[in-house]
Amino acid sequence: MPESIVEVAEVAGLDPHALPDAILASQRPLLLKGLVSDWPLVHAAAEGPCAAIAHLRGFDTGQVVTAMVGPPEIEGRFFYNDALDGFNFVPQRQRIATVLDALATHLDDPAPPALYVGSTAIDACLPGLLAPDALAMGDRDPLVSLWLGNRSRIPAHQDLPDNLACVVAGRRRFTLFPPEQLPNLYIGPLDFTPAGQPVSLVDISAPDLTRFPRYAEAQRHAQVAELAPGDALLIPSMWWHHVEGLEPFNMLVNYWWRRSPGYMDTPMTALMAAILCMRDLPAHERAIWRDVFRHYVFEHDDDVASHVPEAARRILGPLDADAARRLRAMLLNRFNR
Repeated sequence: MPESIVEVAEVAGLDPHALPDAILASQRPLLLKGLVSDWPLVHAAAEGPCAAIAHLRGFDTGQVVTAMVGPPEIEGRFFYNDALDGFNFVPQRQRIATVLDALATHLDDPAPPALYVGSTAIDACLPGLLAPDALAMGDRDPLVSLWLGNRSRIPAHQDLPDNLACVVAGRRRFTLFPPEQLPNLYIGPLDFTPAGQPVSLVDISAPDLTRFPRYAEAQRHAQVAELAPGDALLIPSMWWHHVEGLEPFNMLVNYWWRRSPGYMDTPMTALMAAILCMRDLPAHERAIWRDVFRHYVFEHDDDVASHVPEAARRILGPLDADAARRLRAMLLNRFNR
């Protein structure tokens, strides 16, 4: 580990049934030591991978999930092929039991096939695995997902929701970068991604600084956290994170939630539309539109539309579910013309 990389700030002694809002609203990553160490799932995993697998089988209802399967040669790094026109793994629809069988079969294999099930809603695939009150999240309504596999390296990426990642089996190492390190992480295609989110092309485990020289600056701002079973990591929205599963059997449960209303679309939609509509304008016109966006979006306040009668403000007024529905319909109509 380079000397410049610092460890994520650690907080211990939290009650999982009374998590402070200040923790969940943190804008910096936090390692919550031992937060879920009392979960039955963590206790089962403490007895070893076979006990953890047996525990999971007790909740299996035969559901099918998407598993990412790669040859041993990728060493768990789920990524693009060399030409970046495909991937080095194949997504397969498998039953949970099939995934668990494969993981059990290769526990002692020094070079197993890479196997990874990510971002799978627990209520759908293993209902009842977690008690409804396993974590108290206040008035948040999180999506609770399962991440399961053998040794893996997931490239650095961002997620829009805030994320509380709880390790329940194996160990995981997270390398995190602040959002402003975007220019130094050499992000790949926005619209063709291994698992939904654009990813860094840098192999953080062995960075090629000749090909990616600006990564040295990103590395100066990196924070690292290595989580044991029972630990949790608070990853604020849009923080870049590279994730490594370090054991032959690794399992994580995460809670995702957004701080914005459900009717809001993802900002990635706006980015894609801006690429379509503005990126190739002449430089002086892009500068004008930068000011327009600053006025209506990034520095928006009550004065922006104060000169318009309240009943006539339309999208300049407050958004709600109905207004968002009308705006989405208008945009679809414009894009389909």
